[in-house]
Amino acid sequence: MIAELVSSALGLALYLNTLSADFCYDDSRAIKTNQDLLPETPWTHIFYNDFWGTLLTHSGSHKSYRPLCTLSFRLNHAVGGLDPWSYHLVNVLLHAAVTGLFTSFSKILLGDGYWTFMAGLMFASHPIHTEAVAGIVGRADVGASLFFLLSLLCYIKHCSTRGYSARTWGWFLGTGLCAGCSMLWKEQGVTVLAVSAVYDVFVFHRLKMKQILPAIYKGKNLSLFLSISLLTLWGTSLLGARLYWMGNKPPSFSNSDNPAADSDSLLARTLTFFYLPAKNLWLLLCPDTLSFDWSMDAVPLLKTICDWRNLHTVAFYIGLLLLAYYSLKSPSLERECDGKFVTNGRQNANGHSCHSDVEYRNSEIKPGFASKVENGIKSNVSQRTQLPSTENIVVLSLSLLIIPFVPATNLFFYVGFVIAERVLYIPSMGFCLLITVGARALYVKIQKRFLKSLIFYATATLIVFYGLKTAMRNGDWQNEEMLYRSGIKVNPAKAWGNLGNVLKSQSKISEAESAYRNALYYRSNMADMLYNLGLLLQESSRFAEALHYYKLAIGSRPTLASAYLNTGIILMNQGKTEEARRTFLKCSEIPDENLKDPHAHKSSVTSCLYNLGKLYHEQGRYEEALNVYKEAIQKMPRQFPPQSLYNMMVPFRDQ
Repeated sequence: MIAELVSSALGLALYLNTLSADFCYDDSRAIKTNQDLLPETPWTHIFYNDFWGTLLTHSGSHKSYRPLCTLSFRLNHAVGGLDPWSYHLVNVLLHAAVTGLFTSFSKILLGDGYWTFMAGLMFASHPIHTEAVAGIVGRADVGASLFFLLSLLCYIKHCSTRGYSARTWGWFLGTGLCAGCSMLWKEQGVTVLAVSAVYDVFVFHRLKMKQILPAIYKGKNLSLFLSISLLTLWGTSLLGARLYWMGNKPPSFSNSDNPAADSDSLLARTLTFFYLPAKNLWLLLCPDTLSFDWSMDAVPLLKTICDWRNLHTVAFYIGLLLLAYYSLKSPSLERECDGKFVTNGRQNANGHSCHSDVEYRNSEIKPGFASKVENGIKSNVSQRTQLPSTENIVVLSLSLLIIPFVPATNLFFYVGFVIAERVLYIPSMGFCLLITVGARALYVKIQKRFLKSLIFYATATLIVFYGLKTAMRNGDWQNEEMLYRSGIKVNPAKAWGNLGNVLKSQSKISEAESAYRNALYYRSNMADMLYNLGLLLQESSRFAEALHYYKLAIGSRPTLASAYLNTGIILMNQGKTEEARRTFLKCSEIPDENLKDPHAHKSSVTSCLYNLGKLYHEQGRYEEALNVYKEAIQKMPRQFPPQSLYNMMVPFRDQ
């Protein structure tokens, strides 16, 4: 229990400096402008809308169904309003809880000693977690991890009691319920069912690949295959329900979110998608360069075979395959001597054992517990007090690293990002276990005390460096200005553009204009940046320049209703009423299909209709004005203030 408490305490301490942080980046849309958090919105809407408050079946929905996370935001809002302190506190406490559970899980594999401490402390301090913990929307990943581990621990209990206790199916039920909750925090949580199956086959039953088919053929351990079948059935049911609930349609993303997915070159798509997992692993190994956003050109496409980054890809997959091959297919190094297992000539070396192929072939796989009668009382006695072998832990670690990451690989469907650090929160568990078991294997193999000490201090130093990096990275998440400035070297277009918005809100107009122009220098077709620059110029009474950038924004994104709105307002103020009328009409006809933020779009369309009605009213076209106001009332979203429309309709009451 000490290891769990110490690791949790470190996870808590490292993120205390985030409690003073503000809302940053995606927090604005998920929390500050999300109607599902407001008390006047029925709480049941949470189960029909996506993470950002858009109806799941809407064509522009992100399809990110995370109702339990949104519900936690709503509870935060009910208790503390929009005070970011309480939101950050929940994130930090969740991370501490996940760290404790992960350490407890590591103890099952590594025993109660230094190596469990190392795994727990490494997970607590890893800098890749900063986005998930310091960024409030990252709570989806942390919450999913909490139930992911609870589900896995329940399944481990199910394995150890299977066939000897009626409680075993209670533990299995807990596995299924926690897996469902994990998926309702974030989609990748459902992958815990596959990891549980790997644990059962390769860790609990200690099978090698070549032993699986003979076991099925001979009908051995039917309880094992029953459990695996039930896991598969439950996982399929969860995925089917998830697809049905989101309308059986995949989400659509803009080209800039995932440039490789939009590339016309099959070679570029293939090389880039194969390279990205290697890039993610490098972020786990050396989290020196981190960014709030990895979209656009943050990771340039690999367009030719000659790109030197292909060497990273080849090295990554060769290393992965070799590690998996020797873990799954290597013959047992153990033999039995005088009733005790001997490894490399040493009895119970490193506290491990594994069953040899001969042992497997000559007897059925034994369960973890057997019954005996002592003093007339039947009790369960563990037959497997030894820890899993290094090879088995490596297999489980690889499954923890790879399986939860598969949904982010673009293998089954395109995702809306190139790299997302928070997605690595669950896979980092497998990474921490791999590093730990690798260090332990070296420690056991090496004979010289000096080298053993070197390994010990090297791992301790790594944890210290990770902790320092985490504390420093948390500083970048204190506010949006610091966060965006830290991302300029990775994603200059997105960072400069967002920084411009922050500087403008601080009334630093000239600096904001420079930031917008810097963003457009790196990516000239960003409709949002063109619009934001036009808005800044309009507010500075530079109307001709503003019109120019609004037209560029519309050319880049013809559905950008807010650009039509402001263009029409400028034209109307300049006396160009016919051009303004055509602009407002065109805006009012833009559908909200496949739009990322349909609520904002509807607000802009309603404002266009309001201004069109006002224009008609000033021209004495009262009947047309009244019809336009009625249309605006029909189309206005919930958050639009209706009083302005009703006030404009007052003169028509007596007509």
